[in-house]
Amino acid sequence: MHLKQYKLFGIVLLTLTLAACSSTEEKAASIIDQSQNAGAVVPADGATTKGYSDEADIAGTELSAEELGAEFSDPQSLLSKRTIYFQYDSSQVQQDFIPVIAAHAAYLLQHPNYKLVLEGHADERGSPEYNIALGEQRAKAVSRLMEAQGVPPAQITIVSYGEEKPAVDGHDEAAWQLNRRVELVYEGVK
Repeated sequence: MHLKQYKLFGIVLLTLTLAACSSTEEKAASIIDQSQNAGAVVPADGATTKGYSDEADIAGTELSAEELGAEFSDPQSLLSKRTIYFQYDSSQVQQDFIPVIAAHAAYLLQHPNYKLVLEGHADERGSPEYNIALGEQRAKAVSRLMEAQGVPPAQITIVSYGEEKPAVDGHDEAAWQLNRRVELVYEGVK
């Protein structure tokens, strides 16, 4: 590992440690408070914009893997992984996904004209309001890690779909596991 990678890993580890220190009560209160913003688009700076009922209102020009670069199509590259999965009822980023998030943060820093939409999702368990809030908390967790690595908040947008856009249909743990996620969608000028 290069010195730069060690520093980046240290920053990510520190961020996770600080995030883990927040109390369960604060997290629960935050999720409950955010449920009032169901269906909202949340820029990374935390401001909530209501009234987006049509995806076209928030969608930019999505970039394909080919437009982003060869590393997005290479299965050996961390950039080819654009889905971050979560444990049941959790918005804590798992250790396995820290290097993936770090790679995407570094890419964004090298490409300031690109924006990243973090789409938060949940499985079907829980109320629709709770799942919107949980999807938002998951997307915010990824955003915080990227911002800790220097990505400007203006380059990140958070959207929560809750349980509304499952990756797979099904009513068992195998399906639920794939539906608890944040998808990384790049937008920019083609």
